[in-house]
Amino acid sequence: MATAAVSYHAPNAPADATTAPHRTPGAPSDMSGHGFVCLPERWTREDGRGFGPFVTREVVRRADGVAVVWESRRWRKRTRQRGVSTWWAPSDIGWWIGVLFAIGSTFFALGAFPPYADAVGANADNLTYFIGSLFFTTAAFCLFWQVVATDRGPSVPTQSTLRRLVVPEPSRIDWWAALIQLAGTLFFNATTAHALFGSFGTVSAANQAVWRPDALGSICFLVSSWLSWAEVCDGWWAWRPREISWWIPALNLLGSIAFGVSAIASKVEPDGDVRSLALTNLGTFVGAVCFLVGGLLLLPERTEGSDAPDLTEPAPAPSGQGRPAP
Repeated sequence: MATAAVSYHAPNAPADATTAPHRTPGAPSDMSGHGFVCLPERWTREDGRGFGPFVTREVVRRADGVAVVWESRRWRKRTRQRGVSTWWAPSDIGWWIGVLFAIGSTFFALGAFPPYADAVGANADNLTYFIGSLFFTTAAFCLFWQVVATDRGPSVPTQSTLRRLVVPEPSRIDWWAALIQLAGTLFFNATTAHALFGSFGTVSAANQAVWRPDALGSICFLVSSWLSWAEVCDGWWAWRPREISWWIPALNLLGSIAFGVSAIASKVEPDGDVRSLALTNLGTFVGAVCFLVGGLLLLPERTEGSDAPDLTEPAPAPSGQGRPAP
């Protein structure tokens, strides 16, 4: 996502290069006729970008003549409060998402660390994974809640979040990403619970109860992470290493790939051994560390640029040539 979320212009002045959207591979060339944001009267939609059928970035001009760049992830993630703490904000659901993902990732990394497993034994190690999966599921549900609670613009009346939990929004890329990730965490709950409480007499039963949900969960995480990556890139690819919001889905995508490698390596062979214990542990550990760092980065992402005006507030009286907000 672009760091400059808003640009100022004199009323009725044409937008300059500071408001021009990124042109990203995989993004449609023009989406100015429709978009995600529901606009009030006398507001106009000037341009938009996205991935496939999903709109992830729009340029709209408010009634006061100010051209505003709306971005899907920034609109959802950025706190609307001023002067809030980056590292301690338990009243903010975005803060909880980052903290819960970080805690769950720590449990997964610990469980995949061979000296820890040797020290505590198999049952305690499986319990570690199971506890971590519960934190992941709680974080994923909070993320889904955050997505459905996000309004489509200043002209949309606030609706009950509980009602919106069951209302499909298939036109939103973040809705799909959050829903699929939540499903993936439920698969991880199943695989870790079966490993902890199950007793399997055959290799087939072990693979059915433990490996299959692990593989399905890894696939869900990979798809979800890819959608989040496409959301922040407005397409297939973008190189924006100076932006926190770019690093988070990049790390999550790398972590999901590592989880996938771990799932492939953990299938039990006919002789009763997994394909590769070393790859299983390494993939899980690397994936957990990626999600740990991504979770921690969610905290400063919340407050990054929180003083910049957005769609919800009037702009100060502009003067002179357009300038990007910090």
